[in-house]
Amino acid sequence: MKKLRRSGRLVDMTNFLLQNPHKLISLTHFSERYQSAKSSISEDLGIVKEIFEEQGIGSLLTIPGASGGVKYMPMVTVEQAKEYTTELNAQLSKADRLLPGGYLYMMDVLGQPRIMNNIGRLFAAVYGNVKIDAVMTVATKGIPLAYAVGSHLDVPVSIVRRDHRVTEGSMVSINYVSGSSKRIQTMSLARRSLSPGSNVLIIDDFMVAGGTVRGMMDLLAEFQANVVGIGVLVESEGEEERLVDNYISISKISSVDIREKEIKVEPGNYLSKLQERMKEEVK
Repeated sequence: MKKLRRSGRLVDMTNFLLQNPHKLISLTHFSERYQSAKSSISEDLGIVKEIFEEQGIGSLLTIPGASGGVKYMPMVTVEQAKEYTTELNAQLSKADRLLPGGYLYMMDVLGQPRIMNNIGRLFAAVYGNVKIDAVMTVATKGIPLAYAVGSHLDVPVSIVRRDHRVTEGSMVSINYVSGSSKRIQTMSLARRSLSPGSNVLIIDDFMVAGGTVRGMMDLLAEFQANVVGIGVLVESEGEEERLVDNYISISKISSVDIREKEIKVEPGNYLSKLQERMKEEVK
């Protein structure tokens, strides 16, 4: 790359950091990239850090030492979290989303990259300080959300399937009881997709009683893996007893009136969890 002026360095440096979240980048890398002294790079990073924090984009973690550098940590403000949640709730509350039997159509929401990117950033902001080796979800509706979260955390995604695929090699399978239908179902994960002892963040698009999440937790036990968090896009408030706890949800369906075609959507517990983390960081 040719030598850039400071304005050019700042633009390119900002873009590079945004494209590489949670990745430790040495000052030497930037110094060689821009053909500039490390002192100048440090000043540039100070400017980027200030703007990132002022705008609620994230923070730059500085790690001293010969093997140190800087690491971009995605973050959101409470105001941004409210904005993203409000937009999602408005989408979910549309009457034409109701399907026969009281089910909700959600593929249009899950298929919008901008919304999924925003939600991925929300989860990354809460779990950013947790050591995570992989994000896990069940095919197929949870895949877009899981990849959005994985992108912001810079970790791979492990996809659990309800069928066996020859192309995935040896599989580990378990039977689990669906929390909503109470039926016994099967889920499988390729042995090569997850290393034993991994720290895993579970992501689910919709949770009623939590049977699917509980199944993934049991499947992770077969890999001697650790569940370090559970993120749910939408939870449904019902009479079923929850099979899991300590999860974070973005939205909550509090009631569905099929006759009147009304869907009441409320914020989940995300905002309270975000504020708890912010208080911990202040301490």
